[in-house]
Amino acid sequence: MSEGKNIIWKPNFWYTLLRPYVDLCTLFSYRKIEVEGTPHDGAVIFSPNHTNTVMDSLVILRTKRSPTVFGARGDVFNNPTVEKILRFLRILPMVRQRDKMKRVIRNSDTFLEVDDSLAHSVPFCIFPEGRHHLDLTILPLYKGISHIAVTSALQRQTYIQPIGILYDDFLHFRSRCKVRFGEPFDVNAFLSQQATDDAKEVGPVLLEAIHSRMQDLVREPLPQRKRNIPLALLTAPFALLGALLTLPMWVGAEAICRRLGDIAFSNTARYSVKLLGTPLMFVIWAVVFFVLLPWYVAAGLLVYFLFSYSITYDWWNLVRK
Repeated sequence: MSEGKNIIWKPNFWYTLLRPYVDLCTLFSYRKIEVEGTPHDGAVIFSPNHTNTVMDSLVILRTKRSPTVFGARGDVFNNPTVEKILRFLRILPMVRQRDKMKRVIRNSDTFLEVDDSLAHSVPFCIFPEGRHHLDLTILPLYKGISHIAVTSALQRQTYIQPIGILYDDFLHFRSRCKVRFGEPFDVNAFLSQQATDDAKEVGPVLLEAIHSRMQDLVREPLPQRKRNIPLALLTAPFALLGALLTLPMWVGAEAICRRLGDIAFSNTARYSVKLLGTPLMFVIWAVVFFVLLPWYVAAGLLVYFLFSYSITYDWWNLVRK
């Protein structure tokens, strides 16, 4: 493990303090988040599909209160400041073979930190497809997950738990989300049935087993939401008020979305604006409302503001095709 770095799985005061707000923003980013199955405890490696960039990690994080360490593409760690932020969020760099050799060597440090987390019964979540994509076909898996699983299983009881993440709309904010936890896969039992425990030899067989279980969890897509013009007309005054209260937020979010090189990051951008913009706008409106209006009207408008960003996007979803 690299010296001078914080131990990734250990409790952190600021992380613990901010976590409820992050989870709340995740909850408000969807009309509904359903969870099927139960996250496994102990030395477990979560193996979800990857369709909605950062939002996939956030919905998994929200399913359990205890800490989880995540893996992310190694190239986003190139900036030292970004690396500090990501490590604070318990995210480690996962470098792929196609990356430069100096970066690939970095994986040895990551594997040590992952193994240390599993040794302390802190789950590790890795997106084994290696990249996000806007469909429910599971791509070929990278071998990092098999290396981590076999290394851990040689030292302790280890499980891989496949996860299926489904959305009724990949690109629009306030969609419906379902997180399906599959049956935990006993890596130790798997190795006992193999002729060798060498990760290079058993890896392809293990990857095939994981791939099959992941695909089974995403075979049934969620039905898409339909337009509802009568309801949109009925709720238009409330939506208009919400849109006015959050005007700088949703205008800014949509401006960012138009400039994105990858549209899959659209909901991540909208979530980020909500996460950072809500406290700032709350303070601004609190000053304006309590200076100009009776306290009870000001208090009511502030409460309504907290829901307004979601209300605005809900209304748009009622009228869009």
